[in-house]
Amino acid sequence: MNAGTIPKVIFGGKQNFYKRLKGNITNEEWKDLRSNQLYARGDKSKKGNLNIRLVYDDHTYECYVEIANPLGQQEGKQAPCLRFSVYVPEKYEQEIIDVIMGEQVGVNSKGKPIIEYQPYTFEIKRKNGKYYIHLIYEEEIYGRELTCDEPIQAERIAGIDININRIAVSIVSKQGNFLKSKVFYCHELEYAKENKRNNLIGETVRDMYNWLLQENVGAVVIENIQLRQQHDTDRRFNRLTHHFKKKKLTETILRRGLRLGVRIKKVNPAYTIVIGRFKYMKKYGLSVHESAAFVIGRRGLGYRERLPKELIDTIKAKVKRHLIAVLGSMEESYKQSKSGKKQRQYLGMMLKKIENFKEEHEWSLWNMFHKFCWLNQYQIQLKEV
Repeated sequence: MNAGTIPKVIFGGKQNFYKRLKGNITNEEWKDLRSNQLYARGDKSKKGNLNIRLVYDDHTYECYVEIANPLGQQEGKQAPCLRFSVYVPEKYEQEIIDVIMGEQVGVNSKGKPIIEYQPYTFEIKRKNGKYYIHLIYEEEIYGRELTCDEPIQAERIAGIDININRIAVSIVSKQGNFLKSKVFYCHELEYAKENKRNNLIGETVRDMYNWLLQENVGAVVIENIQLRQQHDTDRRFNRLTHHFKKKKLTETILRRGLRLGVRIKKVNPAYTIVIGRFKYMKKYGLSVHESAAFVIGRRGLGYRERLPKELIDTIKAKVKRHLIAVLGSMEESYKQSKSGKKQRQYLGMMLKKIENFKEEHEWSLWNMFHKFCWLNQYQIQLKEV
């Protein structure tokens, strides 16, 4: 598209197209996949949609979909409509009725009401012998997504750390002080099916915002990151990362926050786990994810996370001594090998950073802690290099 060309599209799906080439599906199945959806663009001047409309019956208290049928149109008359009942989940019923019913904006010269309709796009999909309706419309939002340089104008801010089976939330004051934290667990996301996962995500995010509104939180800071698909030999972890709806979860937090009038800011989450673990976990008695959420909230406020003096002393004493010992214990034959030269070069670079730590960016020093240290019962111990 950037080159001025139209991207290739395969109706029915690319994967199904190759299945048909290999003979794994029949020609009838392929044709069925290519004709399994109906799409109609919204039109404000045509009561929301010209060809397909969703209507609400005041007598039966049910919704119906009406589809124009041009094949049955008689000369000089409007095309008849095919009408089918539609099941609408109770929690979305009022919202959908507000969209399709229209709003009176005045009266005309004859005293009749003038109704203004909201345009909505209609999509009907057939899947496993059932028909599903997707209704697309613009919603009014009261919140706003802040830019990375825009300051947060709120007294209480929430930092959110998103994980596979939980959402950790820490509330931070405008001055960067810790106030309160809570973890919202969603363990079923690890193994539930797609539709169930989407429902769990919505319920978890709803509960989170209900708690934040009770705590008078006016802004939310989330991580600006995507979970990369890094498969290894751990089959359970592969399944977790494959099914984890990180993007869906982030979008739900963003969308619901904007609906509720919350200011939302995305920040770089680099080293938030490491900073929270070594700097705030023991101080406030938090879990590693709650402390990471606290760091995310502070980063949204623009605070930098410098290393405390005790951690600087640990790097200068323990880490430096450990790296020198590793260099000294390397065999001469290994030092001359290709991998040995790379390791010596890497360790030398780390020792140089320790010597000139005042000139280094704090993230570089936190990276050093991430690679060489770990916390066991609040005691800093060295990792194997």
